Formats: sequence, C-alpha cells, structure tokens
Amino acid sequence: MSWLILLPWLALTMHAAVNARLLRRLPDSAEETGETEERVAVLLPVRDEADRVTPCLESLLAQRGIPHLTIYVLDDGSTDGTAELVRSLADDQVTLIAGAALPAGWLGKPHACWQLATAAADADILSFVDADVVLAPDALASAVRLLREIEVTLLSPYPQIGGAGRLLQPLLQWSWITFLPLRAMERSPRPSLAAAGGQWLLADRAGYLRAGGHAAVRAEILEDIALARQVKRAGGRIALADASRLATCRMYTSWSGLTAGYAKSLWASFGSAPAAAIVVVTLLLLYAVPAVAAPVLAVTGHGSAALIALTAYLLGVAGRAISAVATGGRPWPDCLAHPVSIALFAWLTARSFRLRRRSRLSWRGRPV
Repeated sequence: MSWLILLPWLALTMHAAVNARLLRRLPDSAEETGETEERVAVLLPVRDEADRVTPCLESLLAQRGIPHLTIYVLDDGSTDGTAELVRSLADDQVTLIAGAALPAGWLGKPHACWQLATAAADADILSFVDADVVLAPDALASAVRLLREIEVTLLSPYPQIGGAGRLLQPLLQWSWITFLPLRAMERSPRPSLAAAGGQWLLADRAGYLRAGGHAAVRAEILEDIALARQVKRAGGRIALADASRLATCRMYTSWSGLTAGYAKSLWASFGSAPAAAIVVVTLLLLYAVPAVAAPVLAVTGHGSAALIALTAYLLGVAGRAISAVATGGRPWPDCLAHPVSIALFAWLTARSFRLRRRSRLSWRGRPV
C-alpha cells in the first residue's frame, strides 16, 4: 500500500506526457505554410532595447509568405538610442511611433501594445512581439496559418527560451505542460483556465477588439494571461503552441535581470499570498522534499521509504525532461536539478511578495 503514495507523481508525469503529445506545433517549412493574403501587422513595443532590437527587427523584415505585412514599432520613451537604431534598420514596411505619456491607471506594456493595436487599424491579424524574440523567416506565416486552421482568437506560440537562468526559465513551459490540460483549455469557456506567453502573441483583430484589447488589462502586470482571460469572457478561444523550431527568446542576459523580472510579476501570479503559499509548499513537497529525503532515509536504515522517495524524485525528473523535449529545451543534465529549480522558484516568490509589500518593485524605470 505504501507505494500508492506515488500516485500524484505518476499522474502528473503521465499528464505531462499526454500534453507533450497533444501540444500544437507551428508548421516549420515554407511548403507546409504557403502564402497568406491576410493583412498582418507586427507590433513591437520597445523601451531601452538598443542592445537587442537589431536581431529582432531584422528577423521581422525577413519574414516571407505574407505579402501584406506591416511592422509597427513603438518607442516608449527610450533613452539609449533605440529609436535611432530602429530608423537605421527600417524600410518602407516599418512605421516608428513615438509613445504617448503613460496615463494614470496604466502600466507601460499594455499602454504600448494598445497604441500599436490602434495604429494597425487596417490589419486582419495582430502579432505582438517582444524585442528579445527572433523569428525564422517562415515563423509568422506559419503562426497565421495555425491561428486560422484551429479557429482561435488568440494564439500564443511559445519560443525557445534562452539566456540566463537555465534552472529557472524552463519552469515556465514545465508548469503548463505538467498542470494545464491543454485541449480542455482550448475548449473550455472558463476564463480561469487560460495561459499565454507575452513574448509572442497572435490575435484576430476583430476578436481582440471585442475583448477590449489591452485597454481591458491596462493595470495588469501579467497582461498576457489577463488578455487571454478577456478573450474567453468575450466568447473567443485561445491556444498555446510550441514554436521552438521557429522562434527564440533571450529573456534575460544576467542573473540580476532575471531576479528583477521575476520579482515584478510573481506576486501577481497566484491571486493572493495564501494561494501562493499553498502552491509553493505543494511544489516543494512534490519536487524538492523527495530529493532530500531519499539519501537521509537511506542512511538511517529506512530502505523501502528511501526507494519510494527516490522514485518520486525520478518521476519529477522525467516530467521535467518530457517538458524540455516537447518545447525545445535542454533535457540533460538540467532535469536532474529540478528540485533546485523548485527551491529557487520558492525563494523568488517569497522575495517578490516581500518587495511588493515594501513598495520596492519597479521595471524599466517605472514603479510596479
């Protein structure tokens, strides 16, 4: 009977395997994608992105299969020469917009995205892209095709995540591969059953406007998930897709940047501090405690219990590896350190709430 304790680990790992098989993927060749006559607007908000906007914009200018493509770049008060750099790279496809002053009650990114969406008034499809994303030449046409093929309002094609934080960053994909029923999320009208990644989003413009667009999520630090929920409330459908073969995202280039990025948003990920505590403690019990307990139990003569704890740890490792393979990550040897990843996540969550209580959170020079 004692082995029945492993059922939660086994169920979650099997769920990850099922999700990995069901995960939608972008077509990765021009022959599969073909050409679209849709009017597509790429919307790129930038604020002090001079060190990374060049590869992003160059990749956008190299997109093929979309003859009616326009690119809008909004400079949100950059002080590092970002706007000048964009002008030097731009051609007649690119429109550079000077961002308006941030109104009361708005956060920076929703305001920038809303201005961009308003500017792209004649587009059929809006593609929001962050400046740290680089797309392969067929990526945009592929995403447009999938958006229309599965008839969703909002598509979140998840890029391959690189940069600093090999232990932490893969938890983003791992979390929804492990815990979120992907196809049920697509079918369900429940706003609570929603996920999205703001690095790259595609939206049917009409459905986006019905949902209120970024104006409806103007004060949300996690505006991507909030927008997905708004789309559901307005009767639309959403979907996640793996885009790791066609898109890369270098989110953070340093540990300090990563911790600042997580601090600004983790407090908003759970709804409340008690909910966050429940989630964090559950994750620690499931994925960190077995790794510590196994050797302790072994040396104290509890061989059977040690074997159970080791099996629980290995099931967690397997789930992490499944997620990595499914989303273009590095499965080995990183998955072996999954308990360390969970412990770091717990520390960052506590830090985020602490800084929030002290009103010490900021991002890109603005208070959060």
